[in-house]
Amino acid sequence: MQIIDPLVLDLVEWIAQEPRSHAEVMDAWRTSCPRLTVWEEAVEQGLVQRISAEGRGAMVIVTAAGQRALRRAGRALRASAQPQQHAAE
Repeated sequence: MQIIDPLVLDLVEWIAQEPRSHAEVMDAWRTSCPRLTVWEEAVEQGLVQRISAEGRGAMVIVTAAGQRALRRAGRALRASAQPQQHAAE
């Protein structure tokens, strides 16, 4: 089982709470520290995905793998936070 950094789980949990625009995610989770790569790690591990949503632009969703990681970690996961099929960007 892969160990996931608690900050990465924080990001995934935050995204799972409600749909987030890519701009909102980048603004909220930006960092000037190159060693703090929460966004990159979440994407590399397949926990979140950037998608194109009709009428909403670039959005970030939690993937099925992200949902499993949250459940394994005992983190909050809303029932409505299901990955949706959209054209990937």
